[in-house]
Amino acid sequence: MRFRRIAAAVGAVAVTAGTALLSAGAGQASAAPAFKMPFECGYTATAATWQGHSPELSVDWQKSGITGDTVVASAGGTVTRVADTGGTSYGKWIEIDHGGGWTTRYAHLSSQSVSQGQKVSTGTKIGAAGATGGVSGPHLHYEQRLNGADQKVVVDGKAVPYYGKTDFTSKNCGGGGGGGNPYTPKEICGSGFSVINEKGLDGNGRVYLLYNSGTGKNCVTTVKNTKIGTKSPASTFLEVQGGDRKTDKGEFSYYAGPVKQAAADKCVKWGGSVGDKSFTSKFGHCGS
Repeated sequence: MRFRRIAAAVGAVAVTAGTALLSAGAGQASAAPAFKMPFECGYTATAATWQGHSPELSVDWQKSGITGDTVVASAGGTVTRVADTGGTSYGKWIEIDHGGGWTTRYAHLSSQSVSQGQKVSTGTKIGAAGATGGVSGPHLHYEQRLNGADQKVVVDGKAVPYYGKTDFTSKNCGGGGGGGNPYTPKEICGSGFSVINEKGLDGNGRVYLLYNSGTGKNCVTTVKNTKIGTKSPASTFLEVQGGDRKTDKGEFSYYAGPVKQAAADKCVKWGGSVGDKSFTSKFGHCGS
């Protein structure tokens, strides 16, 4: 997918994965923050980069159905911009100052959840992805800047390749960048299962729907992103159309579930909760 240019090009300044070099006219170089992917823990999206993108080193995070998905701060800092350019340029966008000359920008949002001057931590919800501004399709436009110049993006300690499309899974876990949940949905559900859908719980956790094509079974688990290692309320459920709903609910340290049911060629409803945040799907995934 190609998107319209959204901002005036700025001079690029090369960086390594961890340390910025001096930019033209800048003073002393500043080490980059430990930037995380701007999505909730466990979220997978495609980082799209190409020559002629504006700014050149920005990243468009793409995913089918991304509109409304939670966008979080990729590092702690102070919100310096909460703006709306309408149907042009960035549309609804946010800028965060991380200190040392480093800022990040998040554009084309469908909604904004913070205000100018607000302090945020790594993983704080700041808005939701969308398609506002000058775009041809929904995505999250993302920039890392040093002293106003766009930099090659690094997330979770890994440099985004230039140029192409590369899938990343967020390690923005634990609301501060450290001590994330050690369990993945595939580990919880077991061998042969693959994630076919997922839904965030406003930073509290994430509900996953998996399917095993060999056995015809679905599996649902709710993985916590908050109070990890401490027992707190969580739940997960799976309902095969025409059958009973199976639920795992209680006080859990890391995750609720797994709940498994045979569902080959049948529609399923699934969901879960962490604390006061919950999700319930409609019946879908009929036959898979």
